[in-house]
Amino acid sequence: MEYLQLILGLVALIAGGEFLVRASIKLALRLKISALVIGMTVVSFGTSAPELLVSLEAALSGHPDVSIGAVIGSNISNLGLVLGITVIIFPIAVNKDSIKVDWPLMMLASILFYFFALDEQLVFYEGLVLFSILVLFTSWLMLRSRKEGLIVSAVQEVSEQKDNAPVWKDILVLLLGLIGLYFGAEWLIESVVIIARNFDISEKFISVSIVAFGTSLPELVTSTVAAFRKETDISIGNLVGSNVFNILAILGITSMVHPISVNPGINSFDVYYMLGISAILLPLMLLKRKLNASKGAILLVLYLIYIGIVVSIEL
Repeated sequence: MEYLQLILGLVALIAGGEFLVRASIKLALRLKISALVIGMTVVSFGTSAPELLVSLEAALSGHPDVSIGAVIGSNISNLGLVLGITVIIFPIAVNKDSIKVDWPLMMLASILFYFFALDEQLVFYEGLVLFSILVLFTSWLMLRSRKEGLIVSAVQEVSEQKDNAPVWKDILVLLLGLIGLYFGAEWLIESVVIIARNFDISEKFISVSIVAFGTSLPELVTSTVAAFRKETDISIGNLVGSNVFNILAILGITSMVHPISVNPGINSFDVYYMLGISAILLPLMLLKRKLNASKGAILLVLYLIYIGIVVSIEL
């Protein structure tokens, strides 16, 4: 039963996040908010809503390993599994912004988390620092995009959401999204705890593997579809941006609401692996300014090594 509950929880989270994003975009358009603002705020935060709800629910219900583990595991999964598979399918030319802006911000967020987690907890002021960096970066990015006339990929998604449906339908979809997120988080946390107890394994193990993989599925689908369409900037931007949001938004907001304990095992291994695979991404991007199948294979192997080590440690 708990396995069905785990699957239902992941499905409810993914569907709830999708409903929330689509309804929020349409309601924001009705309020005549610009597509650029919607794209940089509603879309970005909405796609991270499932992870945020899981993190909050886990922290508030006394399961911090799920909260931290899912984020760290998801970041490793995004770069190793999702980006690896994406560039194996279709090589990606690396945009200069991915090297000069996106990657440095991802590393900054990862390093800040490392230092904040050294005392094995994230508290309010640390969460405030993380979230403030995200707000400042988003504001700068919006101003820069307006000034340079850049087309943000999320704006294209916003334009696709315009229709003439009555407002009550948008509100209904929004409510369904919120309900899906709430119950999805509840079911997911409950099933993780039950499975961990049944097999006498840690909640952290399930979080960095199964939960992290599940919450990375939307990025995997989005990035592979973008690769097939040859929209390569979207693929890299989605994954690096998701890693940034996972730390700055999800852990930032969660630790402002409730302090989060950090498992010593995460401090001694997982966070170093996250930093390592994040650092390795830079030379891979710089070499010929292209991510191809061979580099994708390297990333995928690194992810499989991580899962192998996690399993061996647990067993």
